[in-house]
Amino acid sequence: MSQGYKTPPDQIDMQRAERKIRSAGTLGFVLFGMAVGAAYWLLPAFIAFPVELGERLAFAARAGAVVLFCVLVAVGLVSTTRRFSPEDIGGSASGPPSEKLTIYVAFLQNTLEQAILAVGFYVAYASLVAGAWLSLIPVSVTFFVVGRVLFLRGYRRGVEGRALGMVLTMTPAIVGYPVVFILMVLGWLLGS
Repeated sequence: MSQGYKTPPDQIDMQRAERKIRSAGTLGFVLFGMAVGAAYWLLPAFIAFPVELGERLAFAARAGAVVLFCVLVAVGLVSTTRRFSPEDIGGSASGPPSEKLTIYVAFLQNTLEQAILAVGFYVAYASLVAGAWLSLIPVSVTFFVVGRVLFLRGYRRGVEGRALGMVLTMTPAIVGYPVVFILMVLGWLLGS
């Protein structure tokens, strides 16, 4: 397998990589907070957010379809690369993948993992809130899509290239699941 894109472990500046991850994390959380605040106030002028449970769950399912489309794109990148690459056309069992395919397979795996977390969050959150509070979902979908694009584009640059894309993809779930759990507990305690 070609490893030309991969930096040898002894040449990685771990402190620099950690700083990059932290700065990307900080930027991602700040951007997400600003986007959620703006969306809560502005989006209801453009989107009629549902109130009834069935409509809220349908809203979440449609948002989830956008995220799952990203998985479809990732699957397409893997299959197209295999189809047009003499190194890869034989499939996984025929030998090690090419450098390009290795990146797309890693992207597919990571996108699938993130999609499961995202869609689960959308459905759980939509089951607990209504109206303008649902603006968190389109913001989360936007962050997911932008995050996936940045993650893939930066993959060859290592952790520094992937960091912001990963943070943008994950931030909604990292913030959202604790919110879901708090709302669930409050619902149980208040009997609603």
